[in-house]
Amino acid sequence: MPINPSAVGTSFGPSTASWDASDALLYALGVGAGRDDLPFTTEHSTGFEQKVLPTFALVIGQVGRERARSPRGGNVHPLAAVGTFNPAMVVHAGSSVELPAPLPPTGTVEMTGKIAAIWDKGSGALVVLESEGRSQGSGDLVFRTTFSAFIRGEGGFGGDRGPTSSGQGSPDRAPDHVISYPTSPDQALLYRLSGDRNPLHSDPEFAKMAGFDNPIMHGLCTFGFTGRALLTSLCGSDPIRFLRMEGRFSKPVVPGDELTVDIWVDGTMATFRTRNHLGDVAIDQGTCRFSV
Repeated sequence: MPINPSAVGTSFGPSTASWDASDALLYALGVGAGRDDLPFTTEHSTGFEQKVLPTFALVIGQVGRERARSPRGGNVHPLAAVGTFNPAMVVHAGSSVELPAPLPPTGTVEMTGKIAAIWDKGSGALVVLESEGRSQGSGDLVFRTTFSAFIRGEGGFGGDRGPTSSGQGSPDRAPDHVISYPTSPDQALLYRLSGDRNPLHSDPEFAKMAGFDNPIMHGLCTFGFTGRALLTSLCGSDPIRFLRMEGRFSKPVVPGDELTVDIWVDGTMATFRTRNHLGDVAIDQGTCRFSV
């Protein structure tokens, strides 16, 4: 079945996703946190309670699916409603996360979502998924996220092209903060343990079939590194001040690349971009809202 534009509005869920302190710690390690980030990488150090990186909200559903996976293939992915396509041609195009309060180290949420848009970009189809997680006990909103997937080669189905951009460009001045992090050549192998087992990030043959010389890093791994830089520079490493983050993935990152996040601040809003050591921009049109 080709891309089906009428799938817009299709809902998925409710489903339950649970996580514990070990999941949050593993995620933090997967996005490069370590000995300099002990509140996020251990629950036993003296003088503080364990904190959770805000961008972990984007993988909680994956953690839940990983645990619920059955020997026959697990839960049906929401993209299944969009049509039939080669999964090797799907790349992550962008994400956002919104948090009314910091994530607890352990929790359970009921997740619901919908296909919010399907845009015909000519060279491919851009699919936007929206989801939210609410506390299973109180029903309070825990997080709200978006996930955009670009399906290469599946455009031209006659749909609306959609907006040309969803964010802001970089200001024409020097950044207020510049933070660089190394990534390990094995970064994707560690990050995938948080639930995203797409072979594009681990299998060299699959990566070549998808048009890449080598496995690439998960977009959400790059997003997590970027979120750490924003949390540190804008929020003093306090998750309660981190309210919302959004960005578009413009170029893949290869495990082992150094990532640099350029941040421009305007009150309680910031714009950002993430680039590798060669100067290639991996995340652009980035915005972050925070509190003082």
